[in-house]
Amino acid sequence: MSHEDPLLFALNGSRPFGERVAQYLGLEVAIHEEREFEDGEHKARPLVSVRGRDLFVIASLYGERGLSVNDKLIRLLFFLGAVRDAGAACITAVIPYLCYARKDRRTKPRDPINTRYTATLLEAVGVDRVVTLDVHNLAAYQNAFRCRTEHLEARPLFVDYFASLLQGKKGRIMVVSPDIGGIKRADAFRESLAARLGREVESAFLEKRRSAGVVSGEAVVGEVEGSTVIIIDDIIAGGTTLERTVTACAQQGAARIFAAATHGLFTGEAEQKLSRLPLEQLIITNSVEPFRLGEAFLDDRVSILDCTPLIAESIRRLHTGGSLVALLEG
Repeated sequence: MSHEDPLLFALNGSRPFGERVAQYLGLEVAIHEEREFEDGEHKARPLVSVRGRDLFVIASLYGERGLSVNDKLIRLLFFLGAVRDAGAACITAVIPYLCYARKDRRTKPRDPINTRYTATLLEAVGVDRVVTLDVHNLAAYQNAFRCRTEHLEARPLFVDYFASLLQGKKGRIMVVSPDIGGIKRADAFRESLAARLGREVESAFLEKRRSAGVVSGEAVVGEVEGSTVIIIDDIIAGGTTLERTVTACAQQGAARIFAAATHGLFTGEAEQKLSRLPLEQLIITNSVEPFRLGEAFLDDRVSILDCTPLIAESIRRLHTGGSLVALLEG
């Protein structure tokens, strides 16, 4: 690197991910301590000097066995506060999966706006910049923060995967959004894939209504019969949205059905739902470790794309003053 190297930390919940990022950059993960106390409290601190340094702290904020999303969030906040107090020059929180990003507006009277509250917490401990990957609502993310924000997209990874898979194949290709809210994301992918393949790629979407956690609506807007369908979404949680989308496309006569989502949370009975579907392949990134999926399902139905080079390159460019625009090109 052309300047003094950045200082890279990875909190324990994201340690393997952080080590892969560091390896890409030719760095070591800086050492830190996360200490547990008998009453459930804890502390986190750097074990190297951070004074005057450009810091990047990696923590993907999803819940897992023995470590809830709230546990991870508070640990990150306390560590960010500690490095700010220790004199770091610039602090960037690198959060591949940003928690509470789905509750970004009021849909019921007196609803919370959790995205904004999370932003306020991060800003309160002195973070200078937040980097995340494929948030649920980009406009809400950008408007929630007053500090600098950077938004990365897994679209180039998905374009590479499907361009290799479909290059030279005949027949219609249809990119499907599982709801109206995801149309822009799906259309950006469609345009990039069409440019890469040098041929037309069509689009469709499903109607979707959600009330009190119940999802309804199954009409497909677009002609998917006989086509290769690629369903694009940002998150798979309980699997209900993907289940209804795959089912609707199959009923409309789609020839092949693939799905791609950046963050695979796979909560509840997601694996059981997905295993029953006529889904040829599910493609996710490793922004969330797929610990909730059985090995047989992983081996047979799921392809995992490594997003650590994307995260690492963003860190390199942010540290050296480079542009992130090229990272969004697929």
